[in-house]
Amino acid sequence: MNFQQLKIIRESARCKFNLTEVANTLFTSQSGVSRHIRELEEELGIEIFIRRGKRLLGMTEPGKELLVVAERILNDAGNIRRLGDVFSSTDSGQLHIATTHTQARYSLPRVIKEFRALYPRVRLILNQGNPEEIAAMLHSGEADIGIASERLFNDDSVAAFPYYRWHHSVVVPQGHPLTTQKEITLETLSTLPLITYRKGITGRSRVDNAFQVAGLAPEIALSAQDSDVIKTYVELGLGVGILADVSQDTQRDQGLVYLNAEHLFEANTVWLGLKRSQLQRNYAWQFIQLCNPTLTLAEIKEKVFSEQIDQQVLDYQI
Repeated sequence: MNFQQLKIIRESARCKFNLTEVANTLFTSQSGVSRHIRELEEELGIEIFIRRGKRLLGMTEPGKELLVVAERILNDAGNIRRLGDVFSSTDSGQLHIATTHTQARYSLPRVIKEFRALYPRVRLILNQGNPEEIAAMLHSGEADIGIASERLFNDDSVAAFPYYRWHHSVVVPQGHPLTTQKEITLETLSTLPLITYRKGITGRSRVDNAFQVAGLAPEIALSAQDSDVIKTYVELGLGVGILADVSQDTQRDQGLVYLNAEHLFEANTVWLGLKRSQLQRNYAWQFIQLCNPTLTLAEIKEKVFSEQIDQQVLDYQI
């Protein structure tokens, strides 16, 4: 038994049993992956995977138990490699943060400015992506901290901490008829061309669900990945925008009007994620605390290194 075999078991589960993706992730060949799996099964005397011909469909019960052990062993090995950095570089090094465009553009600048004042010798690296990509970067160790929404909260291998709650706003050009209405309704919005986030991005499911529950079919004229793109096309008069209220920029948005929509769509929570049981440099713990000052360093560390407890399942958001 060796680490490469354990990595293959772990990546097989992460890649949904696609051995081509496993091979690409581990920079090896598909035949090499298959050989390692076969040799491990022969050594242990069990079948790890459920098969249909040459295809892997899932994991057997012994395979699922093996996956838990493999995750723990590989994580412990990673912690051993990180020991030197953790205890020798207390105020210098790198901090990799994986986050969405909205967080990088609107919520993080204040935190990063405070962090840089405390740790001027730490080099920050921001990687932007969608929630699936952010979770994958945490799993692989490419990112130290992930910032997204409920995708992180619902991940078994991630310790998640609340960052802040936000609501959707309706945004229109100055002089738009909606600005004269006392209160916006879903019925009114359903008659107008709408510009909002694409599916799976920044609370889009909250928007879709609100219209669905009301029995309405809105016209989504354009969907985009980030708030700035939505605002650009609202300014061009192509439709009414629905976006995160935190994306309001008083300097840039002088030609736009933000209208309250808290009564229309459910609130969203942004979460801070750290990989469970993984050692972090002191400045990583500090970054989490700067984002949420109500947390103590002891509470953060305790959750990261504690056994996972059952969590309430929340809707997938960003």
